[in-house]
Amino acid sequence: MFMQYFWAFVVGGAICAVGQVLIDYTKMTPARILVSFVVLGVVLGALGLYQPLVEFAGGGASVPLIGFGHLIAKGTLEAVKQKGLLGALSGGLASTAAGISASIFFALIVALIFKPKEKA
Repeated sequence: MFMQYFWAFVVGGAICAVGQVLIDYTKMTPARILVSFVVLGVVLGALGLYQPLVEFAGGGASVPLIGFGHLIAKGTLEAVKQKGLLGALSGGLASTAAGISASIFFALIVALIFKPKEKA
């Protein structure tokens, strides 16, 4: 059990460290880095290269944005197998709907609780 937590921490930390290095040492904006991570996850997921990392590291690989991209690719591929070309349009959204809904819900709760400050 300890080793599962350890590898989740190491892999998740490494992914976040790559993002931090990109922020600190490149001229990429954080938004571009986030989008790049999602696209990288889609590509690695579609090629079948990311699933072994998810099985090895669990939440350390599936929680960061690369894992979100992997989930989009996985859902799209499964939906295409079941529904054909129409699945390419609906599969990614269907597989990520719970995460997207939770993000929207908790963002609303936080927005209602905290008051934003105006920029000076």
